[in-house]
Amino acid sequence: MSTQESVQASGLQATSTQVRANAERERRRAARRRMSIFYAVLLAVAMVAPLMVYPVFLMKLLCFALFACAFNLLLGYAGLLSFGHAAFFACGGYITGYMLSAYSGLSTELGILVGTLASTVLGLVFGLLAIRRQGIYFAMITLALAQMAFFVFVQAPFTGGENGMQGVPRGYLLGLFDMQNNMALYYFVLTVFVIGFAIIQRTIHSPYGQVLKAIRENEPRAISLGYNVDGHKLLAFVISAALTGLAGSTKTVVFQLASLTDAHWHMSGEVILMTLLGGVGTILGPIVGATVVVTLQSSLSNGPLGEWVHVILGVIFVLCVLLFRSGIVGWVERLIKRNFK
Repeated sequence: MSTQESVQASGLQATSTQVRANAERERRRAARRRMSIFYAVLLAVAMVAPLMVYPVFLMKLLCFALFACAFNLLLGYAGLLSFGHAAFFACGGYITGYMLSAYSGLSTELGILVGTLASTVLGLVFGLLAIRRQGIYFAMITLALAQMAFFVFVQAPFTGGENGMQGVPRGYLLGLFDMQNNMALYYFVLTVFVIGFAIIQRTIHSPYGQVLKAIRENEPRAISLGYNVDGHKLLAFVISAALTGLAGSTKTVVFQLASLTDAHWHMSGEVILMTLLGGVGTILGPIVGATVVVTLQSSLSNGPLGEWVHVILGVIFVLCVLLFRSGIVGWVERLIKRNFK
């Protein structure tokens, strides 16, 4: 092959590579546009939802959806299974309840911020103790720490023990808007959820999020590339704990109650169920899982099958694992890729 032919071949190869790169960028841009439209539609539906559905039920759904999304950040993107997230959920709720009860002039958002900060600090402490372990050892350490926190909540004088903390005032948002109004509180809770979801979304798609995925897929390789693996996992754990505390704080304001149910290990199992049912490692999976679980609990608890709620949820979980191993959203995504691409 002559020099001129070699140059022409190299030029054609470079042009082909550029075309493929441009096509890939355009495909990603189109995908982002579709997701933006999809999120806008979901937000519009959420804005009008309280006109058709009981607002308190929707607020409960949003709180648990944020809880599940925060847990999914840790399990789905960092590859860490925690059995102790109920401790952060309850910590945020108890501290927020105490602040709003003890300081009558405190605004709602400040009470929630203090509860979230307390959960963040607790997450940092738990993370420093557990993050160097992996697999079942990490899970067992988080469970043991959460059980310790549970007994602290039982014995602490301000929590109300087994009776819980009842009659928590909702307060005033920014000192102006009365949160006793369910509609006003709903839009505040929706705003909290959107902010928390946006933080998770930004974390996942940031360079830090890409490193987390690399650590999840192949931790030894990430270490060989020079990444501070323990530091990255610790930060993911703290972010997840903070957002979990935010969900717990918001739930306490909604129901004006903080109880030991939020701190029990059953709650940690429940959020795992929500995440696995919707789809681990998917953006919308935890929201779908939380919607299914909360709706089933609310529908069945007042009926003749009320005592069988946990059994029914267990059967659904087993069926999901057997038939939809990637969760509901993961199965739908595969179906769409198989039939529309």
